[in-house]
Amino acid sequence: MNKTLAVVVLALVLVVGVFAYLNWAEGGDRLQSQREATLFIVSGGERTHTVDFSDIEDLEQREFTATLRSSGSSPRDLTYTGVELRHLLEHLDLDMGGIDQIVTRAADGYTVALGADEVSREDNVYIVYMIDGEPLAPKEAGGSGPYQLVIREDEFGQRWNKFLMEIELQ
Repeated sequence: MNKTLAVVVLALVLVVGVFAYLNWAEGGDRLQSQREATLFIVSGGERTHTVDFSDIEDLEQREFTATLRSSGSSPRDLTYTGVELRHLLEHLDLDMGGIDQIVTRAADGYTVALGADEVSREDNVYIVYMIDGEPLAPKEAGGSGPYQLVIREDEFGQRWNKFLMEIELQ
């Protein structure tokens, strides 16, 4: 009985250690993403690109108004500035052919799945970095950035993804 207990305890310690290591490794990515305004692009299960703000600046910038609806307050029209996600993928020479969905992950763990057709539609899915003329602050500063995914056709904003850090093509 003592031997069995020791094996179980050892197995649990090993499992906790593995998960702690994985969480620590991902934590570094979260910090880098937030502090350096970095996005990670994953394709084919591997990180293929690291995008920084200069890459975003190279693309056509759009300013648009979207209504933010929150359960705790009245709807508000806000002006966002950003780039279409499809343009970023094109800029990185990432072919959407054969892609079924795009999964976005935030520094806080929130995940949103988008259909490839949804991302391909003009004037729909944006990576924004400014709101009402001000840069999006990172999570640590009480903001929703440095990047946020905004889906214009998503009327209630439930799939908008604050603290955006990773985009995976699947």
